[in-house]
Amino acid sequence: MKKAMPDRLENRFELLIQSVTDYAIYMLDPAGTVSSWNAGAERLKGYRESEIIGQNFSRFYSEDDRLAGVPSRALDTTAREGRFEAEGWRIRKDGSRFWASVVIDAIRNAEGELLGFAKVTRDLTERREAQQALEEAREAIFQTQKMEAIGKLTGGVAHDFNNLLAVIVGSLDLARQRLASGADISRYIDNAMAAAERGATLTQRMLAFARKQELKLQSVDCIALVRDMAELLKATLGTGVGIETRFPLVLASAQADPGQLELALLNLAVNARDAMRGVGCLILEGSEVATPPIPRGDLQPGPYIRLSVIDEGEGMDETTLARATEPFFTTKGVGKGTGLGLSMVHGFAEQCGGAMTIESEAGKGTTVSLWLPVAAANVPRAEATVTEVAYETSTPLVILAVDDDDLVLINTAGMLEDLGHTVFQASGAADALRILEQGDVDLVITDHAMPGMTGAQLADAIEEKIPGLPVIIITGFAELPPHASSRPRLDKPFKQAALAQIVSSIRRRPLPDPAGGSNGDSGQG
Repeated sequence: MKKAMPDRLENRFELLIQSVTDYAIYMLDPAGTVSSWNAGAERLKGYRESEIIGQNFSRFYSEDDRLAGVPSRALDTTAREGRFEAEGWRIRKDGSRFWASVVIDAIRNAEGELLGFAKVTRDLTERREAQQALEEAREAIFQTQKMEAIGKLTGGVAHDFNNLLAVIVGSLDLARQRLASGADISRYIDNAMAAAERGATLTQRMLAFARKQELKLQSVDCIALVRDMAELLKATLGTGVGIETRFPLVLASAQADPGQLELALLNLAVNARDAMRGVGCLILEGSEVATPPIPRGDLQPGPYIRLSVIDEGEGMDETTLARATEPFFTTKGVGKGTGLGLSMVHGFAEQCGGAMTIESEAGKGTTVSLWLPVAAANVPRAEATVTEVAYETSTPLVILAVDDDDLVLINTAGMLEDLGHTVFQASGAADALRILEQGDVDLVITDHAMPGMTGAQLADAIEEKIPGLPVIIITGFAELPPHASSRPRLDKPFKQAALAQIVSSIRRRPLPDPAGGSNGDSGQG
């Protein structure tokens, strides 16, 4: 009776294994030969028990897998670690493939001797195909959303730049006509310059959005910064918007990039003006808060400066408020905004170690607040804004200007010649290297984005040929290659004052010792 019980349990277990049809369950000896076969294995793989018993299980693998030794590695891993799991293509008797989930367990006796392996295989083809279909659908949706976002972005940017170009082209056209009659054209020149500077600001926003710009975090006096922005805000917002400031007599300094903070506040002020349709009261408010009431775990504990821009405009409903900081989202209509403003301000605040919050209700106005950390004692203070002056170089230099855009090249050369320098012009890197072989040059000023050889690569080539020759790289990109980041850099667009300043900061390369030979008479090229 005692002996019959195990036999009965063994028979019941074997019956259970044989009745499973969703899984292929079979035994292998230590060499991988099939020693048992259940109904699920026959259904999955197509072999009857009489056809497969005594055959090696490697026949279920593709020819490439067998040649690569995949079956033997599976058994070796199982024998060494006790278990092996994998997914991959397997072959049925009729040659068709199915995606299988495979589990192999080692079977050992009480003494630890390997008796064989238990292998369980499951067909996951349908699940894999469904997953792939879902991923393809998600990718299609993502591509559609991306194209829609790009469409909104390009439409907004095109509209803004068309407005700016209309001002520039119209002003310069009028200036040319009035110049012929000797009339005053300063107003038109000022208009063109203002539009160009607005275009430069828009480009900087685009570059900052595309490439995370490095901020120069400093200790910023927010009261002084807002006070210095007064005239800029009045000119930008128009006469229909009244500006009120609410600051305490004393306010701790904030940790921020002063230039980007000014741009962020200006952007928020323009949004507030648009929300009020150009008429209303705008409030700029500042205060120090011990702990910001923001439910976010990534904000460090400590005091923060809260700078708020408050308007009495139309406000936002819950749906609009939830999407307000999304890139490319705008409520200004097609072609009337890029939708980058709030997302840029949001990213700026986070880069400073703070946050941005929006409080708004339809019909009751909007409050946008920047939470900036109070600057630590060791953070350098922001220097006062320096009024633009015309810089002069004490000694005229021989300068090689390099740019593949003829209009930019002529403009840069004209600025340098107006400063008293002798200028050679090259339309590309190859042209520049040829000129450098023919005569002595004190300084090279090159554009970065050029076909064939970039400005950074040209600078490296010049360093090899003429060690010590200073090279200034002009770029419209937010970042230069790491190896070029230490070189003097001038960002596009630039005015003559900025060009003169960087040139005057470059020491003239010492001329070769006449006893050791000379590359030519300086200034004669």
